[in-house]
Amino acid sequence: AKSYFEKIIQEGKTLKIFTVGSKGDDQLKRAYGSYIVEKINFKGLNKISYNEAEKVGNIIIKMFNESKFDICKIFYNQFKNVMTQIPQEQQIIPIESKNNEKKSPENYYEFEPEEDEILEDLLPRNISTQIFKALLENGASEQGSRMTAMDSATRNAGELVDKLTITYNRSRQAVITKELIEII
Repeated sequence: AKSYFEKIIQEGKTLKIFTVGSKGDDQLKRAYGSYIVEKINFKGLNKISYNEAEKVGNIIIKMFNESKFDICKIFYNQFKNVMTQIPQEQQIIPIESKNNEKKSPENYYEFEPEEDEILEDLLPRNISTQIFKALLENGASEQGSRMTAMDSATRNAGELVDKLTITYNRSRQAVITKELIEII
């Protein structure tokens, strides 16, 4: 994300950052604090639900309708496995089409209600769904990182206990040997 931010700044474009969660805000506010225009924090919630993603989506849509930005990209960690998280960048406004099909008689459909009405309802839901996906991926990645860190800490504590046990036994044996020598 930081290299993308630098690219935007170097191109002379206006960078606006909307952080979701305290970790992203903490990491970005040092270098890009002046670019943060909105932040939302779900601290205290045990579980992130679609409602939280919808809140974020509604804020983004409101900002877009007020012409506060042209392009919106989300950055998150994709969960691959417990040890691996892959940083992702996804453009959600405008939606990038993977296939550039033109309307032809073979793929032309009539919509009821009108196509514009359907899109007006579905596009905000799509944005919220993409945000919810990113939140879930981030959550899974965070849990994987915590699990790895706890496993490592447990292993290190076990090794420390073993070393201390050996040191304790040696010092106890030295005291017993000294007492035996004094008695002899």
